[in-house]
Amino acid sequence: MRAARGMNSFESNARECGYGNIAGIDEAGRGPLAGPVVAAAVILPPDYEHAEIRDSKKLSPRQRERLSTVIQREAVSIGIGVIEAPVIDAVNILQATLAAMKEAVLGLFPPPDYLLIDGLHRISLAVPQEAIVRGDARSVSIAAASIVAKVSRDRIMEMYHRQFPQYNFLRNKGYGTLEHREAIVKYGRCKIHRHSFRVAEIDYLPVNEKLGL
Repeated sequence: MRAARGMNSFESNARECGYGNIAGIDEAGRGPLAGPVVAAAVILPPDYEHAEIRDSKKLSPRQRERLSTVIQREAVSIGIGVIEAPVIDAVNILQATLAAMKEAVLGLFPPPDYLLIDGLHRISLAVPQEAIVRGDARSVSIAAASIVAKVSRDRIMEMYHRQFPQYNFLRNKGYGTLEHREAIVKYGRCKIHRHSFRVAEIDYLPVNEKLGL
């Protein structure tokens, strides 16, 4: 299948420079009031294309689940990094996100020799790397990582929903929906809530994060 035009241009450029195992890295869960931040690192086969793989926020939950299965089957390697709420509170969400990304990369085998990272920041690893703003919309490897990270985090939050049903994490995945904020007022915070995140801060998050998309 053909990918969107230019979706594998970063990977092609890296291969032209002699790199072989090129990993895309992205995260899910920077904005929620509860739960971990989860990162994924994905190495795809050379010249891999898939018309449906794109930024996970532009996909429905059903599409993400289906494409995650495709990626799991067709990727050369996948690594996952999970940093839970207490660490987020201790080091801040940016450092926790970078730690999750590093953990995901270290979980890859074969190890990557080049990294494509969504966002502005690089990872503290001695591997050549490139930070790409809006990378999940521009790189098929990063887009694949965004899908795997989102699906992985959603599954974790579904597990937490069974432990803490009063917050309805099955529906809100820890994002600051009105229902979730009202539950915090009523029941207080549980052990997976981020105590460094003020509930009022949710008003400043993008609409897609408010809705948990």
